[in-house]
Amino acid sequence: MNIALIGYGKMGKMIETIAVEKGHQISLKIDVDNLSDFTHENLTKADVAIEFTNPETAFANVVRCIEYGVPVVSGSTGWYNRLEEAKRICAEHSGTMLCASNFSLGVNIFFEINRQLARIMNHFPDYSIEMEETHHTQKLDAPSGTAITLAEDAINEISRIKNWELNGDTNTNTLPIRAIRRNSVPGTHQIKYSSEIDDIEIIHTAHNRKGFALGAVIAAEYIHNKKGVFSMTDVLEI
Repeated sequence: MNIALIGYGKMGKMIETIAVEKGHQISLKIDVDNLSDFTHENLTKADVAIEFTNPETAFANVVRCIEYGVPVVSGSTGWYNRLEEAKRICAEHSGTMLCASNFSLGVNIFFEINRQLARIMNHFPDYSIEMEETHHTQKLDAPSGTAITLAEDAINEISRIKNWELNGDTNTNTLPIRAIRRNSVPGTHQIKYSSEIDDIEIIHTAHNRKGFALGAVIAAEYIHNKKGVFSMTDVLEI
């Protein structure tokens, strides 16, 4: 399979290494220094594109891939206020896209554990809920896309929680998310339920970025020769 890499930073380079190890070829690498190469002719040489850029450019990158007829996997976060628009464009062009706040196989298992725990905790109003996420200092968005996914999944299951708030206070209606930035931290997410009697915590800690890159390549393999909008739950059959 020929893969176009849209974004060639640390994550792009790791994706390249894993893709090549799995027998794929990298047909195009786009970064800030060669944006003029992001053309229809060059992109359509690829069977699928993997996009890891930033919140400011991700939407345009995803839409360009869709309009050029190339299936796209996007791991950029911070642009999901336009996700529904991207899905509509994808449908209009009979395209293919898969966007995920986190491609790590372990994190996607963690998503499911979070949803199931939240369903249980919906019946126990004496517990408050809070979240903490820690990432490397180069991460541009806060809270992380993964934290937002975790928060929104919990809110969907717990009727007393109406919204999340960055660095907010714990109360009966709000899920506060604390965002911490430290050097060389790939990503840690902690969800804590507290009562006067006890605490219940679930934590996912990434040791490196390899899991994110591997998941992105697996996602690209999954959407190859498919049409529609997909998620990691489709890929992992959760």
